[in-house]
Amino acid sequence: MTTRDWIALGVSFAYASSLLVLAEVIRHWRGYPQDFTRKIVHVGAGMWILGVLALFDTWSIGLIGFGSFIVINYILWRYKVLDAVDAPDSTPGTVYFALSITILLGLLWRKGLPGDMGYVAAAGTMAMTWGDSMAAILGKRFGRHRYTVLGGTRSWEGSAVMLVASFVSMFLILTLVPGSTLGPTARPLSVGTAFIAALVGAVVASVAEGLSPHGADNLSVPLLTGATVFIVVTALA
Repeated sequence: MTTRDWIALGVSFAYASSLLVLAEVIRHWRGYPQDFTRKIVHVGAGMWILGVLALFDTWSIGLIGFGSFIVINYILWRYKVLDAVDAPDSTPGTVYFALSITILLGLLWRKGLPGDMGYVAAAGTMAMTWGDSMAAILGKRFGRHRYTVLGGTRSWEGSAVMLVASFVSMFLILTLVPGSTLGPTARPLSVGTAFIAALVGAVVASVAEGLSPHGADNLSVPLLTGATVFIVVTALA
């Protein structure tokens, strides 16, 4: 464990704490509903996977941040500590999200080693970070045509937003991260490979989000999308 790893851990916990405090302050200051401030935390937490890829020297140490929040988020959810994140009837989705990111990083990220595919973990995370968040916000506002699966009601407009937002965010990750400072030992992908992987991954993400019980999509979407992108990239690269 290097000095840089220690600093990165400190920054990670400071970032996460600031994000939670910010959401709570915004909720009280502006009176935003809980589902909106929850999405702020959702997006901020998901984007931190890029901070993990950038800051840590040792991949196994880099898992500690998100791994810790599996437990922390469970406590926050179980005892409803923060109104900005957990409503009385909320599911443990934040726990599932932290768990899915930890699993993806643990399986795919090998900082500085040949075969590092941390960018695939980031792509799977983006499908939930941006795809699900935009689908929830815009689908709730503009969704007119609804469907219900396994007790969960969603809109076709929201699912369309999920598809587009997932594709765009994953395509950016797949084109910009491999070979950059975030993934220096990862072989850059061609635009065609990135496009196909992002498109197929976005379709899987949208279907998984549409079929998953409420809250469970925080686990199913990142993991299934990450697995899909891994398969496509491995087959085409």
